[in-house]
Amino acid sequence: MITRRSGILLHISSLPSPHGIGDFGPEAFRFVDFLHAAGQSLWQVLPLNPTAAGYGNSPYSSFSAFAGNPLFISLERLVEAGLLAASDLEGAPSFSAGRVDYEAVTTFKLQCLQTAGAGYGRAGQAKDPEFQSFCSANACWLDGYTLFAALKAHFSGAPWYEWPGELRDLEEDAVREMRAMLAETIFREKFFQYTFFRQWKELKEYCNRKSVQVMGDVPIYVSLDSADVWCNPGIFKLDEQRRPLFVAGVPPDYFSVTGQRWGNPVYDWDALKEGRYEWWVERFEHTLRLFDLVRIDHFRGFAGYWEIPASEETAVRGQWVEAPARDFFNALFRRFALLPIVAEDLGVITPDVREVMDSFRFPGMKVLQFAFYGEVAENSYAPHHHIQDCVVYTGTHDNNTTRGWFRRELNDSDRDRLMQYLGRSVDEENVHWHMIREAMVSVANTCMVPLQDFLGLDEEARMNLPATAHGNWQWRFQREDLTPDLARRISGLTHMYGRG
Repeated sequence: MITRRSGILLHISSLPSPHGIGDFGPEAFRFVDFLHAAGQSLWQVLPLNPTAAGYGNSPYSSFSAFAGNPLFISLERLVEAGLLAASDLEGAPSFSAGRVDYEAVTTFKLQCLQTAGAGYGRAGQAKDPEFQSFCSANACWLDGYTLFAALKAHFSGAPWYEWPGELRDLEEDAVREMRAMLAETIFREKFFQYTFFRQWKELKEYCNRKSVQVMGDVPIYVSLDSADVWCNPGIFKLDEQRRPLFVAGVPPDYFSVTGQRWGNPVYDWDALKEGRYEWWVERFEHTLRLFDLVRIDHFRGFAGYWEIPASEETAVRGQWVEAPARDFFNALFRRFALLPIVAEDLGVITPDVREVMDSFRFPGMKVLQFAFYGEVAENSYAPHHHIQDCVVYTGTHDNNTTRGWFRRELNDSDRDRLMQYLGRSVDEENVHWHMIREAMVSVANTCMVPLQDFLGLDEEARMNLPATAHGNWQWRFQREDLTPDLARRISGLTHMYGRG
């Protein structure tokens, strides 16, 4: 990363829309116009994969690392394309403008999408060369995912490892029989994915025409109940019944005496290495078609990971296991001329991880909210320790908003320390602008600010509270929040600090 630049962190779900959740409709394009007017050259989103109530609607826990979330499909654009009638959208629930009600949204949008898919099929559009080309180009994941989704519906949502053994183990005759029986559902799921990626492609192309690049987000691990594990059991450490032998997490630390047991199956890196990391190559190839650059969540897992026996209820009895980071990234660089990766390196990072990041020139992250606890002089997140090749954030999707952080998470000593560092008195009415200025003035080449901080919102606008299962991923801004005055103020800071 050479050029100084800045951008806004905002997930698709947080956009305004008339149908209960942000989508790829007109308001997404309007947000891109705002980014352009505000002098921003980056838009960072969270993972775009399908979400589920059973996973707390988290975009970091999905049934697929490749598929797109149908809830992000714009129904308005389907009406424009003639795939829905305006009357199909009548009778929608009275959705909240400020929060996502996932249950109501899912019921309404999937009903509309099924109507569109049925009409698409009746019109013979399955023979559309564009649709066929999409299905062929993405067959390596699409065929498995759409069968997985159809079977999951057929078995009333049961996880794949509880399906009949012949389907759990992907026996050829059983799979062929179910493909034939569930052909209509499989076609519908393919239509959803085709529509998702077509709409996303048009939105991303609009971003690029407006000189805005899009940063995606890739969780390193996948969910056990996913098409990825079901279709590729050999690259995970599973037993003969295809249950995890080990699961991922992090060891006990200052914040948790029992550590964190995430429950994701861990990769069998020996098997991946033997297959020259084919699954990961396909994942990166797919991801780099969708985004201009990508943040890798829990990057340290490529160098070494905390492996917990699946029988353990906590992370205490885990162990560190080395992963072949150098060989892995060398293999990727042989396939891709450029790997525009940002490494999520928050928390305790060991020298081996730093060596990998330095060797491959992957920038890390600096979060300003972490800078003002304890001894600031030695705190690596404090601006005077920043380096050019990193991305500075006021906060991330896992942090409180800056205003909420100042009000709820700092004690009097922390606030005094912050004000001494800033050289001025601040309060909850203006702290967000002072923190934004610190991020903008940093030597870090890239500066990212959540929209909530530009809007000066409090803790009610927080996106996610880690280790909680409910009430997350719901915040949405409203159309009137994006004013010309706000765009001018952001643009002024951006150009003053050489990020325009």
